[in-house]
Amino acid sequence: MTVKIFNSTMQKFGAPATVIHQFQHWSVLLRPAQLTLGALVLVAHDPVQSFSELSSASFAELQLATNQLDSALKKSFHYDKLNYMMLMMVDPDVHFHVIPRYAQSKEFAGQSFHDAGWPSVPDFKKINATDVNVNQQIIEHLISNWK
Repeated sequence: MTVKIFNSTMQKFGAPATVIHQFQHWSVLLRPAQLTLGALVLVAHDPVQSFSELSSASFAELQLATNQLDSALKKSFHYDKLNYMMLMMVDPDVHFHVIPRYAQSKEFAGQSFHDAGWPSVPDFKKINATDVNVNQQIIEHLISNWK
């Protein structure tokens, strides 16, 4: 399915370059600032700024989207927990930060990724430094494990 919707929140998170998968009502993007290995953003396409205002079709598709991204993240990086955080303090479109959580550091693309907040809440001030090349490798690895 080729949807090609890039709202302002998606653009802030690097769309179209960071898009991993698009559904009819949702898009999955790599979060360029890798809080933990495989950190994503799940963004709604509906032009609304409140979770309760999403269409019933968006709510229905949310189950499919979360099932597929959960599976791809688990296959790709074997996370210990998965956090969905709907903060929406800065970016207006309905979206979740999807943060895989790890009890131990993970190695990928020749570097170590640490979950600074484990076992508590994610620490959004401590980012694992990556570059465009490493981010692209993460995207490609997730796409290869998408069903």
